[in-house]
Amino acid sequence: MSSGVITLRAEIGSVCRLAVPFAVSQLGMMLMGFVDTMMVGRVSETDLAAVGLGVAIMMSCVVPIQGVLMGLDPFLSQAAGAGDLERVRRWRQRGWVLAMLLSVPLMGVLLFPEPLLHLLNQDPEIISKTAAYVRANVLGICPLLLFSVTRQSLLAMSHVRPVVWAVFLANGINVLANWVFVFGNLGFEPLGGVGAGWATSASRISLFVFLEAAARIGVREVYGQWSRSILELRRFLDVLRIGIPMGLHIGLEYWGFSAATIMMGHLGTTALAGHQIAINLSSLTFMIPLGISAAATTRVGNAIGRRDQLAARRGATASLCIGASFMMLAAAMFALFPEPLARLYAPDEPRVIALAATLLPIAAIFQVFDGLQVVSAGVLRGTADARVPATIALIGFWGLGLPAGWWLAFRSTAGPRGPWWGLTIGLSTVAILLLLRIQRRFRREIAPVEESEGAARPSKGR
Repeated sequence: MSSGVITLRAEIGSVCRLAVPFAVSQLGMMLMGFVDTMMVGRVSETDLAAVGLGVAIMMSCVVPIQGVLMGLDPFLSQAAGAGDLERVRRWRQRGWVLAMLLSVPLMGVLLFPEPLLHLLNQDPEIISKTAAYVRANVLGICPLLLFSVTRQSLLAMSHVRPVVWAVFLANGINVLANWVFVFGNLGFEPLGGVGAGWATSASRISLFVFLEAAARIGVREVYGQWSRSILELRRFLDVLRIGIPMGLHIGLEYWGFSAATIMMGHLGTTALAGHQIAINLSSLTFMIPLGISAAATTRVGNAIGRRDQLAARRGATASLCIGASFMMLAAAMFALFPEPLARLYAPDEPRVIALAATLLPIAAIFQVFDGLQVVSAGVLRGTADARVPATIALIGFWGLGLPAGWWLAFRSTAGPRGPWWGLTIGLSTVAILLLLRIQRRFRREIAPVEESEGAARPSKGR
């Protein structure tokens, strides 16, 4: 066996050791949504549909902001790769400041979701319940963004275990809060879907508190005295220069899925509820390649930080192989067991189960492309490549996928399956173009995004 194959196998092992705990934490965060959906599905079809629409609207605002904060990733991972933990600490502190600043307008927007819901021409009963659900989530937004920054800092140093413990404990809080607020236990009034929103806020606050406690005990390197130097405007501009295109990239993808949810709302409550089940299952499997994507950012960024181009290429290759392999298994599961999976969510709603069971085989088709595109984005994020991936996302999701999905849903006989075929077209296009971008990017040497603390500049390896 050649040394190159042995080295790649070792890199796959390294990526897995980093990706598995992070993926477990991602699954744990998705498990919160899984619990919410299962419990609300036992209340009513209307509550389930309202929560699905509320999640789509709320996360359509939150996810791009989290994407902007990902502009910290190349600075964090490359500083850690260079062995400069002081720089890691300063970038974490800047991330906290940026997260708090961004949370203020975000919370203001989400306190008043009714105008958007009326603009989308949704059912009046769903509008009322969805708006109340979104407002109940607002309290957890700032803690969620602060949690994201600390998690990124820990991942850059390959310390993921505190994140796993925090997510595990927060899931316990989420189950308890849902039991109390959704069904009305311990003397509380039953709130249905709105109760799931309050449970989500409680779990996100606990998530942040638990992570900070665990990180301060186990990873003290990123904690220390704050100084005025972290408030330099140009440093925040460095992050935003990379983070805004990253946020746009992630936002375009998420907004594409949200647009599909809105299309489903126009096709009826049953279609929307069935779509919510299928999208939740797809999101659960997506958490694994999302964790691999984060590991890819770290492995590639660390290697570039220590100027090891060969290691950066190995990290990219290993991450892509792992992501594609897992999503092939997920695709087989969706294709073989669509009805039993749908029944987990709404056992007493046969129409919803039947609709979801027709969507899951389509989701099986795009699983591999979905895994490849998110891992590819993680690889490119480690190199501080943001603008080109954002353009690719615009073309794939909004130039091709969504128009095709709309036409299939409302101008052909595909009905509720139409938006899902559109998502398949968009994801496959983005995946192929991002892979081509990686191939082009790694043909040349990639310089660190920050050559020194005195001068930050983007990589020229375009």
